[in-house]
Amino acid sequence: MEIIALITGFALILIGLYGILSKKNIIKIIVGFSLFDTGLHVLIVTVGYIKGGTAPILDSVVGTTNVASKIVDPVPQALVLTAIVIGLGVTALMLAYALKMYQAKKSLDISDFKDMKW
Repeated sequence: MEIIALITGFALILIGLYGILSKKNIIKIIVGFSLFDTGLHVLIVTVGYIKGGTAPILDSVVGTTNVASKIVDPVPQALVLTAIVIGLGVTALMLAYALKMYQAKKSLDISDFKDMKW
């Protein structure tokens, strides 16, 4: 099961990277960024998963012997939750910029925006 999650995470990262680097439409670039971000989240959660592990709560189920091999590390999950919120904010900001750029130039093609080039 972990292999499927790893493959899915890497596939989302590659599809997102393709969308970011090869597309000229600003909305497609933003969607590529979102796919890339989601792929990273899946990958981090998959790497932090322990098969047969339990929640990091010390009780009678976990016991006191060999605790480290039975519990799942909560840090990757907490980092992914934080990254989801940050990614949502960044995506909203990119969409707001795309809207303002469209209102200014009446185009979403990134090659039409050469005002700030050197």
